[in-house]
Amino acid sequence: MIAQNGGSRGEIVLYQAPDGSVELDVRLDQESIWLSQKQMALLFQKDTDTIGFHLGNIYKEAELDEVATTEESSVVQQEGKRQVRRRIRLYNLDAIISVGYRVSSKRGTQFRIWATSILRDHIQKGFSVNRTRLRDLNLGVRLIAATATRRDLSGDEARALLQVVGEYSQALDLLDDYDHQRISKPHVGGSVLHALGYEEALRIVDQLRSRFGESSLFGVEKDKGLESALGAVVQTFDGQDVYPSLEEKSANLLYFMVKNHAFVGGNKRIAAALFLWFLDRNGVLVDENGVPLISNAALVAMTLMIAESRPEEKDVQPFLI
Repeated sequence: MIAQNGGSRGEIVLYQAPDGSVELDVRLDQESIWLSQKQMALLFQKDTDTIGFHLGNIYKEAELDEVATTEESSVVQQEGKRQVRRRIRLYNLDAIISVGYRVSSKRGTQFRIWATSILRDHIQKGFSVNRTRLRDLNLGVRLIAATATRRDLSGDEARALLQVVGEYSQALDLLDDYDHQRISKPHVGGSVLHALGYEEALRIVDQLRSRFGESSLFGVEKDKGLESALGAVVQTFDGQDVYPSLEEKSANLLYFMVKNHAFVGGNKRIAAALFLWFLDRNGVLVDENGVPLISNAALVAMTLMIAESRPEEKDVQPFLI
């Protein structure tokens, strides 16, 4: 299959499932991976109607922005003895991953790891790791500013964002020091002592409902989003954790919980509470003097930034947290 878009073909890379049962010509363009519904059906071993159903729900629930995660492409394909040009819709990696979570496909995890590796090699070619991090930091500052302009913030919310901007300016200074060999790279690699399970999470939601359940919809599950988020955080591939460190697991837990919209009501409060619970059970919520390592303002700001973020900002969010 040859994919074209406005005269630009992008790059075609071959994906093969670990068991060799599926081979796909995958388009690499605009710093993302693109597949059609038919290709996703082959990848996840589902029919195209099922893939279409999940995509429809993803966009209906505003989990992803349809315009940002899709594009029309001109494809030349063999139909019998003829070559026919068709217009098809392609979906980027964010949409592919979201469908993978919903169909609970192991193939989705395998494909995501492969795609991440391909994109990393493609994007970082010719650039140092530090320059890539500096780019992410600058994007993070713009993201914070955009969050403030995309919604009407209360005084407390505005102060929370300002605090994070202030703390983030220090992070930029630290990165500059690191680039000039004035400091060493901060260590990230805490060990997870306690994984958050589904039943435990439900008990926490029940406790929150007794306090914040002013609506009968608070904490009511609407799909498998909670299980999906918890499972994504502790998933492994070839015996290795996809998110090895405590820092990565906790950051992605908050991201997945906010973005999965697992509940009819109270999503952000539940996400923040589970994030804090996870940190507490692993001994990193407070320092040796009992002082919280994450302020109330910072927690509000992080949760708001994730909620207001766009799909293309996904990789920056855990980095910011």
